[in-house]
Amino acid sequence: MGEFQYFDIILFAMVAGFLVLRLRSVLGRRTGNERRRDLFPRRAAPASDNVTTLVEPDKRVARSTADAPPADVVAEGLNRIRRVDVSFEPAHFMEGARSAFEMIVAAFAKGDKAELRPLLSDEVFQRFAMAIDERVAARETLETHIERLDSVDIVEAGLAGRTAQVTLKLVSHQINVTRAMDGSIVDGAPGQPVEKTDYWTFARDTRSTDPNWVLVATSSG
Repeated sequence: MGEFQYFDIILFAMVAGFLVLRLRSVLGRRTGNERRRDLFPRRAAPASDNVTTLVEPDKRVARSTADAPPADVVAEGLNRIRRVDVSFEPAHFMEGARSAFEMIVAAFAKGDKAELRPLLSDEVFQRFAMAIDERVAARETLETHIERLDSVDIVEAGLAGRTAQVTLKLVSHQINVTRAMDGSIVDGAPGQPVEKTDYWTFARDTRSTDPNWVLVATSSG
């Protein structure tokens, strides 16, 4: 009788071990070393401290704080994105957006179209590239020093089909100076920061395996 009980114990242990292995193969396991997905493309080198004023805002998306939707509407828009993209985290998104803001401004200042290309939609890239070409043709330089990025807030969020869209209000203090070829000042005042409010809309196709968001619209408040 004892031998049968011993055999049963061994059999149950083998079955239990088999089930554990099956569960681990189906569900996977967390090691603590998983990398979070990058929401925005990263550049190889850090940004220069000298950045420049961006192109004229897209008037079609211009808005004021009075036009901002209530918080519960924004929250529902974020929830809609979460329902189709379980990896979406607003805090993580905003962290990436702050970096993207600095990256885009710096790349535009340098006239680096190659660096701008993966960060912008086709339409926005064309506008930025045109502004860079006009600056080069006029032999002018633009200097913008971002003193600080005061705040980044989500003011709109939702889905357009399967495309997630999030609009941010970015408030910063900047020193903007435009210089002619001889170094004389055409516009702006060195050493005098001005508060600037920008509204940037980022988008991403939730069906795509590419986790990166791109800038699809800009305006100034």
